[in-house]
Amino acid sequence: MSASVDAHTEAVAAAGALLATARDVTLLAHVQPDADSLGSALALGIALHRRGARVRVSFAEPDRMPESLRPLDVLGLVVPADDVPTVPEVLVACDTASVGRLGRLADRLDTAAATLLIDHHASNPGFGTVQLVDASVEATVVLVHRVLVEMGVPVDEAIARCLYAGLVTDTVGFRTAGPAAHRLAATLVEAGVEVEPLVRPIMDTHPFAWLAALADVLHGAALEPGAAGGLGLVHAVIPAALVERFRPEEVDSVIDEIRSAAEAEVAAVLKQVGPLRWSVSLRAKGGCDVAVAATMLGGGGHRNAAGFTRNGTAAEVLEALRAALTPDRVAGPRTNSAHDH
Repeated sequence: MSASVDAHTEAVAAAGALLATARDVTLLAHVQPDADSLGSALALGIALHRRGARVRVSFAEPDRMPESLRPLDVLGLVVPADDVPTVPEVLVACDTASVGRLGRLADRLDTAAATLLIDHHASNPGFGTVQLVDASVEATVVLVHRVLVEMGVPVDEAIARCLYAGLVTDTVGFRTAGPAAHRLAATLVEAGVEVEPLVRPIMDTHPFAWLAALADVLHGAALEPGAAGGLGLVHAVIPAALVERFRPEEVDSVIDEIRSAAEAEVAAVLKQVGPLRWSVSLRAKGGCDVAVAATMLGGGGHRNAAGFTRNGTAAEVLEALRAALTPDRVAGPRTNSAHDH
């Protein structure tokens, strides 16, 4: 057994041991939480609650849970950020690529008696008392499942739904999933997951008004064949008016539309979250490492999926992105992980 495998096994055991004796646990998803982050936190939260622990799940922003993920919170464990204790007993950061992704709740890492990081982002620098980080897996829910197995927790339908939601979204509908992820999916279905009614609201449901808005966004998309070292960059901008009008489910779906452009290796969507502030999603097709570019710009992620937040005009953010996407910076070996929000 290799040293890396030994270290991973030890990290899973340490995470299981910490949670097995925990009596009060706060589980945090990253800002603008997705199905992998919230699914991970809720799967653990449900298991710990049933073991008798006091449990709360939260995130710094926005101020409400994504509508499509609300059915996962069967026990009502999600609480507002203001209800998170200033001095948590045990704090678990789920799917959090960096401390900054915890937003205004990041200071709880310094005050908590014990902290656990569970994450699969290749760019994660590592933080927390116990660190379970494995960039070779497709989603953080894979690591959460390993911890639950370590603790001897039965994976029932409620937990399985949370895990499946994170797995199907972070593998882009299993297009980037390896054999182990497919085997885990089968296990979750056997535990009671009804796939279509679970996945449809998360990945395939939008209000009719969004179609016209999407048409406007796509009409403004631009292709730069010479960018990213000649591999091509396609990008689109979503103004604040649309970010505020529509759900994150709609706004975050734009990247999957423009990434289909055959002429571009890299896709970028700039989402306006302030007068001069932009949340940027990046996707690649395997020819370059967008996590390197995102990390240079203050974010992080995986080779094929990453993101960052930056101040400035849209033109200034795009110029910074072009500069970061030079071949000498973004070339490198492929990894197995392929999806991030």
